[in-house]
Amino acid sequence: MTIPAFEDRAPDAAHVTDYDERHHHTYWRLLDAAAENADWREAAAIIFGIDPEAEPERARLVHDSHLARARWMTETGYRHYLRPPES
Repeated sequence: MTIPAFEDRAPDAAHVTDYDERHHHTYWRLLDAAAENADWREAAAIIFGIDPEAEPERARLVHDSHLARARWMTETGYRHYLRPPES
């Protein structure tokens, strides 16, 4: 499965961004991997296509920032989808 182009750091905005909208499937995959106690290196390789042996710092940054954003979406960001659409 190909994911849209991603940044090394997920957004940290206090609102849902266009980036979040494009990457919600990525967030779900990261949350599933975390729930299954998957090794972060394996998740980074499978989900982002980053070789954690060749780029350990980048792989960890990408994984951790996106997982943190995924968790934020489940705790706070989801409220965006509960609001009525703006006219």
